[in-house]
Amino acid sequence: MPGEAVTLQLGHYAGCVGAHWWGLQAAALRTPAEAAELRAAALLRTERAAGGRETHTPRLVALELKGGVGALRPGGAGPEAPVAWDGEVAAYLERASAGGSAPRDAGSRTEDASSGGKRSCGVSVQGASPAPSRLTVSQEVYSGGSVRLWSDYLNVHLHPKSIYVIRQYMHDGDCGCLEAFGQGESLLQDPGCVEELEDRLHFYVEECDYLQGFQVLCDLHNGFSGVGAKVTELLYDEYSGKGILTWGLTPVMSNMGDSQKNFYRLMNTALGIVHLSSHSSLFCPLSLSGSLGIKPQPPVTFPYINYDASLNYHSSAILAAALDTLTAPYRLCSSQGSMMHLAETLNFSGRKVVAAWASVPFPALRGCSLPDTLCAYQQDVPWKLLSSCREQKVSCCFAQSVVLRGIGKESHVSSPGKQPTSPLHACESTEQVLQHYLRTAFPGAFSTSHVLEQPCNTLPPYPQFFSPLLTRQGFLLEKPPRFASAAVESIPVLAALQSSPVLHVLLYSLYKDLQKLNTRRWASFFSAGVEQGDFQEALQELRTLSQCYETEFEADESEDEADSD
Repeated sequence: MPGEAVTLQLGHYAGCVGAHWWGLQAAALRTPAEAAELRAAALLRTERAAGGRETHTPRLVALELKGGVGALRPGGAGPEAPVAWDGEVAAYLERASAGGSAPRDAGSRTEDASSGGKRSCGVSVQGASPAPSRLTVSQEVYSGGSVRLWSDYLNVHLHPKSIYVIRQYMHDGDCGCLEAFGQGESLLQDPGCVEELEDRLHFYVEECDYLQGFQVLCDLHNGFSGVGAKVTELLYDEYSGKGILTWGLTPVMSNMGDSQKNFYRLMNTALGIVHLSSHSSLFCPLSLSGSLGIKPQPPVTFPYINYDASLNYHSSAILAAALDTLTAPYRLCSSQGSMMHLAETLNFSGRKVVAAWASVPFPALRGCSLPDTLCAYQQDVPWKLLSSCREQKVSCCFAQSVVLRGIGKESHVSSPGKQPTSPLHACESTEQVLQHYLRTAFPGAFSTSHVLEQPCNTLPPYPQFFSPLLTRQGFLLEKPPRFASAAVESIPVLAALQSSPVLHVLLYSLYKDLQKLNTRRWASFFSAGVEQGDFQEALQELRTLSQCYETEFEADESEDEADSD
């Protein structure tokens, strides 16, 4: 059985992705224990509540700024209970917007119980029926209601040790925000802050039977990249030999025209990648933004999802589904695989940065076998790059970990007595089908793969932004339904972590963008704590890191560029 992991969420967008991810864990708990393929205890801790009822809470430490988390019970124990009211009540019904959209400012406005903000979770009127359950509320609200902060759609209880609010900075506003890498580093140089963090970590670590490592979800675009740099350094020093898997998260940015914010974002991203990767077993940039560099690119699109890229509530849901699938190898009930094992299959030759790909949902026709589905995608694997880089059509990678979930392990993969129509149809199991497909699509690459029957659950508060061409189980219909389709309750997902030449493009592009900038124009960034010499050193480390992913052709091109400089 796999060991336990402790998760850290550093920043607001990390909280958005985390809230959906914990929602997926809660939905998976409804799967009968005998059918569960992923061990819930790898991420969740179990307690006995009053009356002997078993409850599950994430093994989580979340760092957030003042105003970045909404109404939670005192101590952060869970969503605030509905309040009682005996005055007059007027009811208003808001019609759900198309595509299951939340308001335009979802995930960005500030509302915090500590600053007097109140969030209405439901109202109980004397003499009327009891307040609706949180699940009922979520079904009504999350199709187009007032989602403002990640705590608005958090549907699991948190332990009082989970939320740590940093009150020196505000989540939102024109001033007092955590904007620069140096500010984040300085926070974790405060003995009081370090002591608070270590106390929370020790609480979770000491109750683990076998700690396999830490999952770090970290905002990459703001000052939390500096927080993450210090946190991963602390974990690396204190928990030697344990896995540290870090996910550098960036929302789809809407303020690309603001030169200062754009410069800060670029600097935070570059410094974050260098520092986070150096102290992590594996580091993966994760975003639906088309680019992390200076030039904006359109966000990633998915053929069967109609999402609003400007809503953190939407983009974080897609990343959470990918994250839940990518982390499956070290959570499998049937495997002894660990975080370190996953990292070691991908991070050889200094390649500690990996790219994420995902097909959300995996485009499988209802009733079709896996060989039939994959035969339709012989030229290009049907997934999208989630690491903010120009996609390359060349089927090339050094190593990869691939997970396909939500696909039944059909006994009719190969039909006895019938001539197979392709090599894929000759395989005896879905695992063999996927392995054969990957060997053909990525010749010479080291590939590990897993096939799970357990799909990704998409019950509320997961947004209902799916195409009407999907069934309730997320499979494709051949033609649009005649009547309104039912809500999509689960989807199949294909996802991969790759050590790939595409990372040379991402890392070297960042290096070139920063080389072109006149850093003297932005003295305010460096006054926050980053020395010019340290920045130049990090810039060279970024270039060195990019060279780990060069192919022979790219190496020749880089030499030509160096000669011309």
